[in-house]
Amino acid sequence: MERKLPLASSNIIKLDQFLKLVGIAPTGGQAKWIILDGAVKVNDIVETRRGRQLVAGDRVTVEGKTYDVGEIIDNS
Repeated sequence: MERKLPLASSNIIKLDQFLKLVGIAPTGGQAKWIILDGAVKVNDIVETRRGRQLVAGDRVTVEGKTYDVGEIIDNS
């Protein structure tokens, strides 16, 4: 099943939606708790706002793995 980007514009995605897109969190509720637990970094800074808007060039790190937002957006 191909996932569609839940974007307001093709260049922006919210942090919780990004976690679902890359398969870290299967639901929005789980994404919320991962973020609120301080387990997510955006550009090497802990991010606790699930609505944080990500753009190409941002890097998201979870569980020691780093994702390039631009590459994910371009490939989806």
